[in-house]
Amino acid sequence: MSSSSNHLRACGIEIARTGAELAARGWTPATSSNFSMRMDADTIAITQSGRDKGALTPDDVMAVTLDGTPRDPALKPSAEAALHLQVYRRQPATGAVLHTHSHNQTVASRLFAAQSVLALRGWELQKAITGYTTHASQLDVPVFPNSQDMHDIKARVDAWLDAGKPLHAYLIEGHGLYTWGRSMPEARRHLEALEFLLACELDLKRLGGIP
Repeated sequence: MSSSSNHLRACGIEIARTGAELAARGWTPATSSNFSMRMDADTIAITQSGRDKGALTPDDVMAVTLDGTPRDPALKPSAEAALHLQVYRRQPATGAVLHTHSHNQTVASRLFAAQSVLALRGWELQKAITGYTTHASQLDVPVFPNSQDMHDIKARVDAWLDAGKPLHAYLIEGHGLYTWGRSMPEARRHLEALEFLLACELDLKRLGGIP
């Protein structure tokens, strides 16, 4: 087995382990969600289309170049591979991208769609996001309209970044959450923190807001 194949398998093992853990939390219903890891400067490992993310094996993960070309043309990557590739291209320090569809993420994506952004303020756990060191900061999570054409979503992400706004995660309306990190553990930490923060915001809404 070549070193490239060994590297892909190692990424597949870590992605499969992550998928099983996130599925156990109910964050990847049906065959939704997709995960990826950087293999090198020009290649990522990503889940194949239509796979059950709670029952992944290393064989369910494939290699794709940053221009979207599968290393094995017989395999089909996730339909949202283009959104993963955009993050790796625009933020080269990214080592892993996680996209999930938890109940909280999906409801929040509808609830805050009219504002186009969820502004997280005053929560201690904002400090779990790399670059944030105080609860007094504001962490903006944009909410982009959903589309079956990934170019539409990519254009909105590009516009946000081109405006010079920090971006650590985003919601897609009626869909779910994208977040990432320099490594898989960092991406998972961001996902767990954001899931918690979204749940807190939803609870505040249910309770009528802050007195």
